[in-house]
Amino acid sequence: MQPIRLIRSILTVGGWTLLSRGAGFARDVMMAAYLGAGPVADAFNVAFSLPNMFRRFFAEGAFNMAFVPMFSKKLEAGEGAKGFVSDVFNGLAVILIIFSVIGTLAMPWLVWAMASGFAGDARFDMAVTFGQICFSYILFISLVALLSGVLNAYSHFTEAGFVPVLMNFIFIIAMLIASWAGWGMGLTLAWTVPITGIAQLAFTWVAAHRIGFRFHPSWPKMTPELKRLTAIAAPAVLAGGVVQINLLVGRQVASYTEGAVSWLVYADRLYQLPLGVVGIAIGTVLLPDLSRRLRAGDVEGGRASFNRGAEFALLLTIPAAVALVVMAIPLTTVLYQRGAFGAEDARMTALALAIYGVGLPAFVLQKVFQPLYYARENTCAPFNYALVSMLVNVVIAVVLMPLIGFVAAALATTLAGWVMVWQLWRGAQSMGPEAHFDVRMRQRLFRIIGASLVMGGVLWVGDMLFADAMTLHGWRYAALAGVIVAGMATYGLAGFALGAFRLSDLELLRRQR
Repeated sequence: MQPIRLIRSILTVGGWTLLSRGAGFARDVMMAAYLGAGPVADAFNVAFSLPNMFRRFFAEGAFNMAFVPMFSKKLEAGEGAKGFVSDVFNGLAVILIIFSVIGTLAMPWLVWAMASGFAGDARFDMAVTFGQICFSYILFISLVALLSGVLNAYSHFTEAGFVPVLMNFIFIIAMLIASWAGWGMGLTLAWTVPITGIAQLAFTWVAAHRIGFRFHPSWPKMTPELKRLTAIAAPAVLAGGVVQINLLVGRQVASYTEGAVSWLVYADRLYQLPLGVVGIAIGTVLLPDLSRRLRAGDVEGGRASFNRGAEFALLLTIPAAVALVVMAIPLTTVLYQRGAFGAEDARMTALALAIYGVGLPAFVLQKVFQPLYYARENTCAPFNYALVSMLVNVVIAVVLMPLIGFVAAALATTLAGWVMVWQLWRGAQSMGPEAHFDVRMRQRLFRIIGASLVMGGVLWVGDMLFADAMTLHGWRYAALAGVIVAGMATYGLAGFALGAFRLSDLELLRRQR
């Protein structure tokens, strides 16, 4: 197997994720214009969140966190990797089919558990109907996540990265057709969900077939490798469940304020852009890379991968966090306020966005630290840390809800994220040298923070100067873009001046091509 080129691979995954999030943002702008933050939007957002919530610990949070290290090590050692994948695929498919049927039948209870504030109004019945249509998506997207893990282990990051892009394009096309044909937008979006799942599974199936993987549906066999995978994955399943409980608490808090579920969702979409481009990209690349380096005994290579990955993550994440906090109101006003999405919706979304922005570095650092554990097939420690994080989230959300309303959900998520990072960092101190920050990383961290604060000052001044222009229909996009470009240029100049990054870094990127 060829070694993974870390920075190049991160840029590849990040580039596709950026395109996906850009298409996803276009999708959300269209949804905001068609549905606003009203009952239909709340109902669809809850319904769509259900299969996405469960897929995170059936696939990304569980099997992939346990599967990718095992699969990567089998590839490195040449130990029957293809047969292992076939057994896992069939086992996961059987579990998901059964779960999909149960979840569809139990949809009223699932909606109540997700948003009990909907009970007694039209949102509840709509959410149940939409949820029953959407829920089969968990089957398709979880298998897609498994196949994407295979592609990533083979360094086929482009094929795996295109999958979410495909989903967003299908959603955009569906809304355009529904608007032209006069279809109900809520039902159109609900039916689009399983259609996108089928399309994504077909695409990754063909991509895996091209690199030599053939899948023949059959009853799964409980092989020793599958038993070991199950034992390793079980804590990750539980950890994924804990994370989803955090989301569930947030939805419950928001469901008692009409429109709040949608405000949180739209704010989530904006901060998920840098999180996906940076955090998810780095986590996706680091996990197979660290797994293979540990299998080969390459301690220095593992430390370099971890440190450069963390450095690259913070280089992009810290300025993004500052920008989300400083520019929260201009961003939500310019990007979302139109059609059924009013000024009050924009202000409430901006409040949540600023709070999420404070937590953005924590959410990204989790993606950096977790591969240190999963590459060692240690899924128990992250589970224990997730339990503590969950308790912090629940206590803050429940205690503060009567005082500050739906904002308690965003604040609880952010604080719980930082608690999780602290635990992951503390636990990593007992690992080998590859889990410790080197001198370069520590020095550059403070310089990155300094450059980001300088940029934040420029953004604040730009917002003050061009606030009126950003409210004019014909100029608001240009005004917002101008302020953002000025901030990016300032960050670049300040970063070079303070030594947050150097020209030699560009040479490293050139060699990675």
